[in-house]
Amino acid sequence: MSSHDLSSDKTDVAANLAEIQNNINAACDAAERNRDDVTLVCVSKNHDADHVRKALVDGRRVFGENRVQEAAGKWPELRDEFPDIELHLIGPLQTNKLKDAVALFDVIETVDRPKLAKALAKHRDNTGTCPDLFIQINTGEEEQKAGIAPKDADDFITMCREELKLPIIGLMCIPPVDEEPAPHFTLLSKIADRHGLKIKSMGMSGDYEAAIRFGATHVRVGTAIFGSRGY
Repeated sequence: MSSHDLSSDKTDVAANLAEIQNNINAACDAAERNRDDVTLVCVSKNHDADHVRKALVDGRRVFGENRVQEAAGKWPELRDEFPDIELHLIGPLQTNKLKDAVALFDVIETVDRPKLAKALAKHRDNTGTCPDLFIQINTGEEEQKAGIAPKDADDFITMCREELKLPIIGLMCIPPVDEEPAPHFTLLSKIADRHGLKIKSMGMSGDYEAAIRFGATHVRVGTAIFGSRGY
């Protein structure tokens, strides 16, 4: 057994989930928001099916994965056991993996460029199927990070919704690790509000309570639930 397996076994997923849910509830109460308006997305990337199952047994049904291939090896079997799962793709999507992603995920949070948007629309026209979509905004304008630049966001959102008729229901962002996240959450909220998009996916293990204060409807938490990842 590797050290990663041992550390996974010591992680009390149910206790972690209870603590995180308490924190979410407290953050909602402090922001005078309805507790039901915030969804915890359990980020299960780099964790095996047995470890992820602990969260399913605990009643969790919304999960996030970064890679299409990893998710494909893990989730079809789990879905047989727990058919009411909602699976989110929260990592970048290459167009050559699009068909697999659409078959596997209920939500793709990372629509980040015109080429991908057009490919999704074409696939939808050919098959009649398209998951719910979020547009990823690169709020920190980081070169190494995916996402539409804030200055291009309005045009891109309009193109996706009006021209391509894609089911865009929200926005997501990943603030720069070395910056205060609040201005990034504020920026995402403003763009979403401008377009009447109610869903805002923002906030991770280290800053989800702050994200709730700034209007997050989906917080993506992995390490704080499942423990450190085995890369």
